[in-house]
Amino acid sequence: MPSSEHPLQALAEFLPDRSFDQVAALLHRYKVHLTITRKRKSVLGDYRHAVANANHRISVNGNLNKYEFLITLLHELAHLLTFEKFGHRVEPHGKEWKQEYSSLLVQFVAQSIFPPDITRALQASIRNPAATANGETELLLALRAHNVNIRAGFVLVDELEEGAFFETENGRIFQKLNKRRKRIACLEVKSGLTYSFSAIAEVKRYVRPS
Repeated sequence: MPSSEHPLQALAEFLPDRSFDQVAALLHRYKVHLTITRKRKSVLGDYRHAVANANHRISVNGNLNKYEFLITLLHELAHLLTFEKFGHRVEPHGKEWKQEYSSLLVQFVAQSIFPPDITRALQASIRNPAATANGETELLLALRAHNVNIRAGFVLVDELEEGAFFETENGRIFQKLNKRRKRIACLEVKSGLTYSFSAIAEVKRYVRPS
């Protein structure tokens, strides 16, 4: 995976205003080797604990908007803090990690770094963080509103009306059915099978031939 290792000062361009000093202090304190990568489909960030006197290693996708970049970095730093205290004795996204992540979010939210819509969505994360970004639909929708580059012709499954048809990037045609908790049930037209979609999945509207 192509990547780049940025000196700390260059990191500022990836972060929201007023957040760099606190982020830099955390990276220095815990001797974090931070790598900024190109887009990865499966993850936004990653943490690898220190071994054999090497540094902790964190990677974050460089294509994220500044607010999403910071939130992803805090998610991974929470893994580091959890490992520092408990090693491998606790679950990766257990109550210990949730406590560390919530504490970090509180610190940064208190500095008014995030715009109001993201701040409101983060309150749910502070109360009960989700293990993955896809578990926090409200937050993801708020973050997407601040994206500089939104792909032309694409909409979110959440934005489609019930019963609408859409096409995925691999050419499969679906009809939006109903929402099930945080996921949305969609019927694949060709197979007749029902699949579960994230509300923030990007798709193209599809008009069925008459």
